[in-house]
Formats: sequence, C-alpha cells, structure tokens
Amino acid sequence: MTIWTCYSDGGCVGNPGPCAWGVVVIPPGGEPIENAGFLGHGTNQIAELSAALYGLEMTPAGAEVVLVSDSQYALKGLTEWRRGWEAKGYRNSKGERVANLELWMRLYAVADQRRVRTQWVKGHSGNPHNERCDVLAGQAIRSGVR
Repeated sequence: MTIWTCYSDGGCVGNPGPCAWGVVVIPPGGEPIENAGFLGHGTNQIAELSAALYGLEMTPAGAEVVLVSDSQYALKGLTEWRRGWEAKGYRNSKGERVANLELWMRLYAVADQRRVRTQWVKGHSGNPHNERCDVLAGQAIRSGVR
C-alpha cells in the first residue's frame, strides 16, 4: 500500500483567540509522525486550514494522500467549494472575498502537488488519530500562551 494518511485538527481557545494545529501523518507501512504548532491569535478556521496545510506538507509531492479531518470547512473548501470560488474570482455566495484566501491558496498549492482524497471524521468520537491531533493542538496552544 502506497497511500499516506494525514489526520489534521485545529484548535482555538475562544473564537477568535489563541489557536494551534496538530497532525498525525502515517506513511505507507510506517509509524505515525506527529507535529503541532502554535499560530498565535486567530480563528478556528485558520487553525483547521493550517493543520491540513502543514500535514500535507509532511507528505512527499506526488504522493497519494487521504486527508482525514473533523473540519467540514477545510474538507469542503478543498473539494466542493473550490470550483465555485475559482469561477467567481474567489468570491463567496454573498459576493464577498473568500475568508482566509491567502491560506486557502497555500493549501491548494500543496494539495495540487499531491493526489489528495478527503475523509470526514466526527470530532471527539473516539477516532484515536483525530483525538491525538486534538491533544497536540491543545498542547501547542498551552505552550504558546505563556
């Protein structure tokens, strides 16, 4: 099996507030690799997008990757909403500029260098890798807010 699996989760204390991301990346036939980072003051959306971005960056260009997240925002933005946003000049259904556009553009650039499929998992439902991402994001928040 040559598929990488990337679990990602962002967290925010308050919204907006201190935020961070956590990822668990599982290479084909390998052991999980964990990473996390503090983002400073931001929103939950920024944290979720950052988690997906940094997790995908941990996989090699050209790889087949399953991105697993509890964030409908991140997953739908990569799949369902992207074409519409592009066709409308990155305007949403209200005609406003898509929020977090710079981050979306970075995420698209990284995703486009890989073969990414998305999978939604319900948050806090006992999925061990998703739960670990949540713990990592929480630890990153605590270590960044000193």
